[in-house]
Amino acid sequence: MLKQKDLKRATLIEACIKGQCTVKQVAIALGISERRVKQIKKEVKENGVKSIQHGNRGRKPKNTISDETRKRILELRSSYEYEISNFKHFQELLKERENIDISYSALYNILRKAGIKSPKKHRKTKLHHRRKRKESEGMMLQADGTPFDWFGNGEKYSLHGFIDDATGKITGLYMCKNECLLGYLEVLRQTIENYGIPISLYPDKYSVFFPPKKVNDHITIEEQLNGREKGITQFGRIVEELGIEMFPASSPQAKGRIERLWETLQSRLVTEFRINHITRIESANEFLKSYIIKYNTQFSVIATNTKSVYLKLPKRYDLDELLCVRFERTIDNAGVFSLNNSKFQLKEKTLPPKTKVQIYISQKIGMRVKCNNKIYDVESLEIISKDKIDNESLEYHQWLSNVVIELINEYYLKDAKAS
Repeated sequence: MLKQKDLKRATLIEACIKGQCTVKQVAIALGISERRVKQIKKEVKENGVKSIQHGNRGRKPKNTISDETRKRILELRSSYEYEISNFKHFQELLKERENIDISYSALYNILRKAGIKSPKKHRKTKLHHRRKRKESEGMMLQADGTPFDWFGNGEKYSLHGFIDDATGKITGLYMCKNECLLGYLEVLRQTIENYGIPISLYPDKYSVFFPPKKVNDHITIEEQLNGREKGITQFGRIVEELGIEMFPASSPQAKGRIERLWETLQSRLVTEFRINHITRIESANEFLKSYIIKYNTQFSVIATNTKSVYLKLPKRYDLDELLCVRFERTIDNAGVFSLNNSKFQLKEKTLPPKTKVQIYISQKIGMRVKCNNKIYDVESLEIISKDKIDNESLEYHQWLSNVVIELINEYYLKDAKAS
């Protein structure tokens, strides 16, 4: 049966064939060209009025999604692995993991008809002037950390990260129990190993990066003689040694790129952890190494100047030693020095009294004492009570003395925003 539109076309074409009206009059009435009217006249003469209808009418489109596929999509969507993913991420995962290639609009229609809403919230936000990207990769990295319930178990952990301002590439991600020095040092390690030394770093004002004002106002005479005018943190000392310029952001909006990165990761990583059965920090950090590559492939852009300005780490540096908490102390007649109200003694008694030694502390190397590029073994002269030791966070460092574990907890794992 002809539709109203086709019925009008058939009536006019038949009238034209019978000579009751001209081709021009039919073309004007139907809003088509005279050439097209002549083509339709020919088709009607050869095949009858049925040729007025489109050839595909009544046929099922070739790209129609089968009922079986629709059912499978809805089953997957209601599963634990996919139930909290946003629609776009779900579309990507269907293709990547379930071999279901479907357009976003088709998937959206299926899910919305089933009464499913995307968990991604589109909130109205204040408009801020978006700063122009840096021209070259490596010119500036934005640094930040964010606490979030990454494993969906009600407990928040902090994810630390750097993002390149020119390209939007993640250069490093590392998760810890809270925002701390260890997290940022491991992100810096990933950045140096995979890209190189950046020109500048743009972090918050927290004490990992910059000392509190009360510390800033108290620098030693020796530091003043060496030309230092302000206090410096352990992280600040490391980036200064590498020649990285570091300046603080005045607000979250000033670091808009990394703030938007957190929004994306909070929307996607929980689902990625679920489908990969990741529930612990250690396995999460291992997974993030490969996820960074996946993210950068999908979301990064090409810099205006395609030449990278990252610098290669000079060969004189031992990265494990560089990324340490470092102190300078003077030994006494017995080769003893104090650190954080604990006493340590060099096992080798070859250094004269009042010799200055460098102490390096980290999770990777434990405690190391150096003087004139020679490493000296050291032993603790005190034992801290076990109730002060966070063994859970350092369970794979039981070979370290309790005193050293306590120092690592104090300097590496302490909450940066609580200090």
